[in-house]
Amino acid sequence: METFLEILKYTLPSLIVFGTAYLIIKTFVDNDQKKRKIEIRLANQKTITPIKLQAYERLTLFLERISPESMIVRIQDPKMTSGFLHQALLKTIRAEFEHNLSQQIYVSTNAWAVVKTAKENVVKLINNSADKVDKSSPSFELSKVILETMMSNNIMPTNTAIDFLKKEVSNYF
Repeated sequence: METFLEILKYTLPSLIVFGTAYLIIKTFVDNDQKKRKIEIRLANQKTITPIKLQAYERLTLFLERISPESMIVRIQDPKMTSGFLHQALLKTIRAEFEHNLSQQIYVSTNAWAVVKTAKENVVKLINNSADKVDKSSPSFELSKVILETMMSNNIMPTNTAIDFLKKEVSNYF
């Protein structure tokens, strides 16, 4: 029994020192790993934040480009028929949307949903207006119906989405 107590007298302090050293080293290593993760996250934010802002800029530009009043000014030709203008407007929206599809990676799910909804509302406005006009009539007839519908019903499909994007971007600052 005396030998056991003698062994315990030497072993127990060394186990306590070992346990204390282990806990101190483990805490130090864990804190160092946390610092590295934070540094990596900050470095990523420095890279990703400008890309995210650029995505919001591109989506705002997309929304401006597909706004009916903007497209009509760019696309309409006095020689066009309403049917041809209708197809040209839809083709432009589709092309602009496909060009900006990749931006959904950098914006929130809600922002992307708002952008898609705005695009769908513009398409719906154009299609509903085209249904009210004879396809062989001059293109200004369709333009007139689209703009009158927007003004009379106070429909600005892209403005709501642009405002949403602006609010979301303001969260970064």
